[in-house]
Amino acid sequence: MSVQDDLAAVKRRLQDLEHTVEELERRVGAERAAPATPASGRTESLVTIPDAPYDSGLWTDTDDEGLGARDRHAP
Repeated sequence: MSVQDDLAAVKRRLQDLEHTVEELERRVGAERAAPATPASGRTESLVTIPDAPYDSGLWTDTDDEGLGARDRHAP
């Protein structure tokens, strides 16, 4: 390949890159202008977690993850 061929190939690739960037800018502009809607079609709802402590009865007979049961010792 000659230098002219290399320059012509680089010029074509730069033009392709410019075209791709322009298309991307158009798509981003269109998405910003469109109202945001969830992809699944359903609306998300927030779940409020209370600040009050949980009932300790919820944790009866549970294991501490990675530590084992409370009334047993490791071998």
